[in-house]
Amino acid sequence: MAHIGYARVSSVGQSLAVQLDKLQAVGCDPIFQEKASGTREERIALTECLRYIRKGDILFITRLDRLARSTLHLCQIAAQLDKAGVALKVIDQNIDISDATGRLLFNMLSAIAQFETELRAERQRDGIQKALARGVRFGRQYALTSAEVASLRQQRAAGVRIKTLMHQYGLSKASIYRYLDGRQPHAPDEMPTVLMHRNGVMAVVD
Repeated sequence: MAHIGYARVSSVGQSLAVQLDKLQAVGCDPIFQEKASGTREERIALTECLRYIRKGDILFITRLDRLARSTLHLCQIAAQLDKAGVALKVIDQNIDISDATGRLLFNMLSAIAQFETELRAERQRDGIQKALARGVRFGRQYALTSAEVASLRQQRAAGVRIKTLMHQYGLSKASIYRYLDGRQPHAPDEMPTVLMHRNGVMAVVD
């Protein structure tokens, strides 16, 4: 009977260290790990992990949301493991789906996790609509031509407000000030996305 671990974080900037420590503490070897969004369909390490496990093994994860991209996907994996004779244990939430109580808790928590995901998506959509109503532009910003830069500076010297210039040229406040100060913003193909989202909260980035 082998203890198999699976660990995942959603971005390159996040660390797997905490999950790996917990999986190693329960004797997991090997531990399949990857950095991929929870909503991404293709997860190479998870696919390899599910191919690797054998009857009698135990698959350990630290939390339910580390394993699947949706409640349906989670239940499909659980059914696949059960059919293969593999137990699933969730360390942080103390779940063992090899018994009836564990299966009940598993289904409840997976449904709650899916509900929270849908709420975050709804908040994000609401935020986008409100931003559009305020005139915020999505996508990438573009560098101005020399003539546009000269015009922008003339308008500012004549007293045109920064906010008006932002809407007119489709630029952030920081980019407007960089042009006014004589500092060239990023080239068009290097510009970051204007909007980023974190837990449903929208922020303008330059």
